[in-house]
Order: sequence, then structure tokens, then C-alpha cells
Amino acid sequence: MSLAHGIAPGGAPGAVADPPERGRRSTRTAVLLLTLPLAWLLVFFIVPLFSLVGTSLYDPAGSLETGYAMTGEVANYFNVLGDYREQLVRSLVYAGIATLACIALAYPLAYAIAFKAGRWKNLMLVAVIAPFFTSFLIRTLSWQLILGDQAWIADGLRWLQVLDPDGRLLSTPFAVVTGLTYNFLPFMVLPLYASLEKVDPRLMEAGADLYASPFTTFRKVTLPLSLPGLVAGTLLTFIPAAGDYINAELLGNPQTQMIGNVIQNLFEGGSYPEAAALSVTLMLLITAMVLFYIRRAGTEELV
Repeated sequence: MSLAHGIAPGGAPGAVADPPERGRRSTRTAVLLLTLPLAWLLVFFIVPLFSLVGTSLYDPAGSLETGYAMTGEVANYFNVLGDYREQLVRSLVYAGIATLACIALAYPLAYAIAFKAGRWKNLMLVAVIAPFFTSFLIRTLSWQLILGDQAWIADGLRWLQVLDPDGRLLSTPFAVVTGLTYNFLPFMVLPLYASLEKVDPRLMEAGADLYASPFTTFRKVTLPLSLPGLVAGTLLTFIPAAGDYINAELLGNPQTQMIGNVIQNLFEGGSYPEAAALSVTLMLLITAMVLFYIRRAGTEELV
């Protein structure tokens, strides 16, 4: 005879609850757990998203003084794509280069922490997240000193004749991409480390026992097992970098402005419909690129 598991409500220890009662308890628990997160998403994501989409369809002829009329102006999207296509493409290119640079820097670092750091592992992890203890703005401003015209880096590159005598690093695309790479590097390191930490070292030892070269073992064993962390890190780096405007504002020039700067300027200038249309366009574009990337990477379980 099979025994039901669980304790009946109000019953003595050892009494059992029937399956329908356990089902109702499970449902109530699920509702309680989901209520607060769903309310948060509703108030701080769904409602603002609908407001943003609605604003993007306002009549662009309106103003803050006269108000905006809802005319379903779909042409706002085509207008902003025509007017700000250059900044949009530039943002995606900068974010893509910064993401690749983060991968090149973060993967060896995460690998070393996971497999080689030994007792220094915790100290190295603290060093990775240490920049978070400082303001994002302060960290970016510090690069103005590092890449300044009188800084030792610029002087050294001029001495090596890599830069022209009047060449500079600050206020260039290089400075903007460097700032993006520096600020978002921890978002690449931590997911990669989390994936590499789970890799069983015996699998790599097995590869060596089968006479595979270290590169083949890495390509066939380590890299595929670390792919979830690599994909997560790529998303955590690329998405905020594409919409960032601080680095371009502090380290760039008018010719290196990103789409975030344009959106900020439009909102400050009272051009709400254009700013909202550009924001929605950027969001849809990034969403499409992320879904395509995840499908190509074969890690649909991440979303």
C-alpha cells in the first residue's frame, strides 16, 4: 500500500495531506512568490514601456508648452532612422568592439582565477569587483587623466612615433571604446568565471591522457563548457554599452557621439516623440540582435 507524503492541516504529526490540498498549498506559495516581482515589473517596466511607446506616436509638432496630441505618428520612427542612422550604427560598432575587447581580456583572467589562482582566488575576485566600489562617473572621469594629452601614455606613444607629434588619445573613438571596455569588463569576467569554475579539471586531464594538445583540449572541452558564461557576459556587456552615453560624453567629441547622447539631447530639448521613437527603435534592434545571437550560440535556455 502506498503512503501519501505531507502533514494534514491541523492534524497530528504523522498525519498526511491529500494530493488536492498539497496542490492548493503549492499554488498559494507560487502566487506569493510571484506577486512582488510581477508587481515590480508591472510598475517599473510594463507601464513605462507602454508610456514610451505611446509617446513615440505623438504629433512631433507639439511642445511642452502646448502639449502633444496622440496622432499615431508612425512616421516618427522613419524620421529618426533617417536622421540618426549614423549615431545608431556607431553605437553598435563601439559596443561590439568593446565586447570583443572584454572577451579578449576577461577570458584569460577568468580562466586564471578558476584554475590557476589557488589561494589567491578570492583576492583576485575582489580585485575584479573593486571598481564597483567607486562611482561609474568617477571611474570614467579618471580616464581623462590617463588618456590626456600630457599623460605618460600619450607622451610615450609620441616618443615611439605611434602618435603624430600633435596626435592625441582623448576625444577620439579609441578613448570611448577604452572607457566602455574598462567600465563593463567585470560584467564579462564574473559570468565567465562562474562557468569555468564548474568545469571538472578531470575532463581536461582526460583530454591530455588521450594525447590531445592543450589547444585542442581547450577547443573541444573548456570552451564549449564555458559557453553559457560567455554568452551571458556578452549580453551583459553589449546591451548596456550600446545604450551608454557617459563614455562618449566625457571621453569623446561631437563626432563620436553615440545614440544615448542623441536620446538625452532630444529629451532635454523637449523633442519627446523623436526621443521616444529612437529609444524604442534601439530597444527593438538590440532585442532582435540578442535573440539572433542566442539562437546562433545554441544557448536558448538562457532566456
